[in-house]
Amino acid sequence: MVKLKNAWRNIWNDDGSTRRLNPFILSLLFLSLLYRQTIKLRNQLYAAGVCKQKKLPGKVISVGNITVGGTGKTTMVIMLANILKKHGYRPAILSRGYGGKRKTPVNIVSEGTRLLMGHVEAGDEPVLLAKSAGGIPVLTGPERTVTGKCAMEVLGADILILDDGFQHRSLFRDIDIVLLDIARPFGNGCLLPRGPLREPPESLKRADIIVWTGIGDGQKSGSGSTSPRSLYPIYLECDSVPVFRGYHRPKYLIQGGTGKAYPLEYLKGKKACAFAGIGSPESFRETVESLGGRVVHFIPFPDHHRYNRKDIAGIQRLSTALAAEITVTTEKDGIKLADFPCFLHEIFLLSVEMEIISGETFERLILDKLKQC
Repeated sequence: MVKLKNAWRNIWNDDGSTRRLNPFILSLLFLSLLYRQTIKLRNQLYAAGVCKQKKLPGKVISVGNITVGGTGKTTMVIMLANILKKHGYRPAILSRGYGGKRKTPVNIVSEGTRLLMGHVEAGDEPVLLAKSAGGIPVLTGPERTVTGKCAMEVLGADILILDDGFQHRSLFRDIDIVLLDIARPFGNGCLLPRGPLREPPESLKRADIIVWTGIGDGQKSGSGSTSPRSLYPIYLECDSVPVFRGYHRPKYLIQGGTGKAYPLEYLKGKKACAFAGIGSPESFRETVESLGGRVVHFIPFPDHHRYNRKDIAGIQRLSTALAAEITVTTEKDGIKLADFPCFLHEIFLLSVEMEIISGETFERLILDKLKQC
């Protein structure tokens, strides 16, 4: 299954310029064309008012993207929830619960004080959200209108944050925040299934705020940063949309078994065996190297990968064979490794947070938009 998913990722990374199109690729292109027409029709129906959006009594903020894969939605949701809580709002986070086995209409992962579900039931990201956004309820379910109503009526929320909600158009939202990976904002330029695009780039016209994320020319440095607007594709014709630059700021290392925090300097100069099962695993490798870790081997796994004993044994074998001084992965992977407590004692988790350049301006914009709603 891992090999199949990695093969599919290779197809998404291929723009067709390096080899001749084969019948399989041509069939994917045909399916992508059908998918594009379906998405276009759906968006036109919403724009014309034929498809109606349901409105809940509280305010709604969506955090999403237009591609399959990691752009930093989880860390953005955590940052946003903490901003809203700081300013007196009572936020709740609504997630689809991808990968979770619990399929009931409403699943309360946390009511704000306790973790009520594990990653097998709820999915890895909702559990990470519940653990990282302390005091904020997290719910999963296929219909955000249903989970949102529960969050407001049962848990007392007055504002909802939709994790990965840009394509969930049936629920009215007051603010749409869209994240774009600065390295490959539109993947290979193709829609599903030939490429990772979930919507064509022109769908960004629906966005209220756009945030560039990932490592690239806009990465913050001690001497300043590139203007986000200068990175923005002019052809999208969204000049009125505020654009920001965000990046993942490493905070500290966590010893997986004990939860003890270590400074980032602990990684510097060490031979590291690194692995990650996230949307953009290579970005994790780059982060480890940027912190001074000497990555002797890196193992990419598909996003939401559920680890098994064979995976664990393979990681341990490589780490030992290469005389790695530290084995490191992401906090999200740490959630999925809860079933292997002995292995957790052998590894470290890198904790990161979203940081926005001109963060005060971003925060003020969110609050001003909410007041205007």
